[in-house]
Amino acid sequence: MANQMFVKGAERFGKAQVNWETATVKAALVKSTYTPNLSTHEFYSDLSAHVLGTPQALANKTFAGGKFDADDVNWSGISAGESLLGVALYIDTGVAGTSPLLWWFSSITGFPFTTTGADVTVRWNNGAQRIFSLV
Repeated sequence: MANQMFVKGAERFGKAQVNWETATVKAALVKSTYTPNLSTHEFYSDLSAHVLGTPQALANKTFAGGKFDADDVNWSGISAGESLLGVALYIDTGVAGTSPLLWWFSSITGFPFTTTGADVTVRWNNGAQRIFSLV
């Protein structure tokens, strides 16, 4: 599966219900026990049982020229032997059942992989597309 928006996340962008720069956007490491359903999964609670570690807030988010970007994300203290499938971005409202899913990333460098006990770092695309692009 390629990197794609969750359908309901795309609807929120289209209805101007997402402010990338001011919202608390978090990245969650998702284990291989998760089966992505971009059409019906809408909230963090739809995948939270499959998350490894603590989701990390994106820092220094920008939106310019239709491209979304932020600093790379790092998780420390991740146990060894876990199979990771991808990363989900969502807006953290403080309640899993109301925190909307935005993007699913499974085509990022190094994914899928099995953890070794070392830190896990997601390095976002530094090319023209950045994290994701609307153009």
